[in-house]
Amino acid sequence: MRRTSTVAALTATLLISGCTTADTDRPTPAESAAESKIDYSPWAAGRSTPVTDELYPEKGNPGLDVLHYGLQLDWKPDTRVLTGTATLRIRPVADASEIKLDFTGLTVDKVTVDEKEATATAKDEKLVVAAAITADRPVTLTVAYHGTPKQVEMPSHRGDASEGIGMRSSKDGVLWTMQEPWGALTWYPVNEHPSDEALYDLAVTVPQGWAAAASGTPGPVEGNTYNYRSADPVAAYVTTLAVDKYKRIEQTGPHGLKITNFVVPKSDDRYLSTLKKTPRLIEWLEERFGPYPYPSAGALMNGSISAMETQQMLSMGRGAFKDGDLREFEAVLVHEYAHQWFGNAVTPETWTDLWLNEGFATYAQNLYEQELYGFDDAYLEKYLRETDAKLRKRVGPPGKPTAGTFAESNVYICPAAMLKELNDALGDKKFFALAAAWVEKNRNTNQDRASFTAFVNEETGRDFTKLIDSWLDSPTTPA
Repeated sequence: MRRTSTVAALTATLLISGCTTADTDRPTPAESAAESKIDYSPWAAGRSTPVTDELYPEKGNPGLDVLHYGLQLDWKPDTRVLTGTATLRIRPVADASEIKLDFTGLTVDKVTVDEKEATATAKDEKLVVAAAITADRPVTLTVAYHGTPKQVEMPSHRGDASEGIGMRSSKDGVLWTMQEPWGALTWYPVNEHPSDEALYDLAVTVPQGWAAAASGTPGPVEGNTYNYRSADPVAAYVTTLAVDKYKRIEQTGPHGLKITNFVVPKSDDRYLSTLKKTPRLIEWLEERFGPYPYPSAGALMNGSISAMETQQMLSMGRGAFKDGDLREFEAVLVHEYAHQWFGNAVTPETWTDLWLNEGFATYAQNLYEQELYGFDDAYLEKYLRETDAKLRKRVGPPGKPTAGTFAESNVYICPAAMLKELNDALGDKKFFALAAAWVEKNRNTNQDRASFTAFVNEETGRDFTKLIDSWLDSPTTPA
């Protein structure tokens, strides 16, 4: 099963007790309401159908569906200590004697389940809370914790894997995170798998002179506390938080879209002219893929050597572009913004289908680079096919990734080449209509190869199964 995109239907089935069930031994919604005294329906849009990942079965818990994360965080740059209280609204998928989440590197101070103190252990990157839970009867888990976050290893040979993933801080107190396929576990307890998306509220308190930038829609700044809300479901890997001596630059994008960029004066001055192109970049993407899917946009600059499509607030590592042509920075902005449609609005069910994210974002970047650098279609065709051949030989086909080669270039370039073949077969008008419809009809859901193939065939009235399968599975570049 996949996540449904109809919030109204979910609200009807999640009021207080979660889904209705034919099991007459379980409490009725009225009985659960009397026991919990909490109406969980405001978080119905965070309902998911979690699954076990084939590549990384140790991450996530398919027995839990986190509906909402409420994070209250305080960062002290001078001591480099993060103090947090995480309140999770959880719908158990199955009966269990414990609540098991991903969490590492921080000290747990107190844990409660439905306001009753509970026993918990934190080891081996897991937080295990002793609590009897019943399927479809939501509970509230609250965890108080503190410590200095540290990144963990990335299961990849990519160049940027050397910096690790997750949250980290520098000696001067600057805080930031990059976290794919995981890393949220380094700063809050989380069910860290893309199949369990949830709603978020973040409140981050920092000292005077500092600012907090995070995923979600920016809310009011109350004193030194910065607030962010995600009313659309978010996969944990595209959440983010950065604290620095930021300056906020606000713009208005298409349809009145609020855009907020966070930059550090002097350090990020060279990027300002490109960041200010954001309204035009989003318009370019909208012309091809339909309306931007969220109520706000923006980017934060951080100390990474990479870039990340964190939801509604891109994470752009200045270390990746400090010596390069600013056109590269511009093209990567397009890539990460394209992910707001492909990867964020429509999320893969498991990491096996990461190509669904990166193929579309890379092809969008390729098309933008055609205009930016002025190369023709024949050049793009030659580049994609030659690069595809090298990557399949070195890493393998994009549809069959291995656990130790996460997000290598084969899941970027090879599916982008496949999408170009599909574009060539359909023509621009039908291809972009197909891509826009994929997002519109599957927004806020998890999808996989089978659903994508079925969608393409149904929407076009043609059978593209062979084309898609050959580009995803063939050990050599398809003819």
